[in-house]
Amino acid sequence: MTTEFESKDRLLELAQLRFFQTGFNKVTMDELSSELGVSKKTFYKFFPSKDDLLRATVHLVMRSMEKRMEEIVSSNKPFVEKMADVMTLVGKLTNKMSKAFQSDIQRFAPSLWKEIEKFRREQILNKVEKMIHQAREEGIFRDDVNEKILLLMILSCVQGIINPEVLVQNSFSAEEAFRTIFNVLFKGSMSDDARKNFHSVDVQQITI
Repeated sequence: MTTEFESKDRLLELAQLRFFQTGFNKVTMDELSSELGVSKKTFYKFFPSKDDLLRATVHLVMRSMEKRMEEIVSSNKPFVEKMADVMTLVGKLTNKMSKAFQSDIQRFAPSLWKEIEKFRREQILNKVEKMIHQAREEGIFRDDVNEKILLLMILSCVQGIINPEVLVQNSFSAEEAFRTIFNVLFKGSMSDDARKNFHSVDVQQITI
């Protein structure tokens, strides 16, 4: 029984890697089973179809993200450190997912894409928005900063810059991009008092 569970975990791990790198449509069940040395009979015992495997892979990522987001939000860290953790989390996931994978999901698995969008709203956007609102009430952000616009700027920068397509075309690393985004957005939106404490977070040590 333990061997079966291990095989299932290995299948999910490999499927996630291949789907994220090259897209869902180009990966075949034969390729995955052959690479792992697992019989097709065993493969289909766990996942009757590639759609089932895709859904299981995405749901696994969702559960991991949700757990990590809860840990970040409920921690006693200062707001800036929490946001650094959130941006790192989102950056790591974005860095793994190719444009081909995202396009394939939208095209070939529209119902799953809707689940992903709902998860993104409820487990990431809403939580980050609440964090920003709380920070605003604590005087961390300037009064003239629009919370929703700041939220969209943060996520758009992370998703639009820290991804394989952009990084491969430029000489900067994911870490350099992250540090620049973090410094520019937060330093520019903070109140004077909050900015004085900003340097307590060592952004140089944060890596994607």
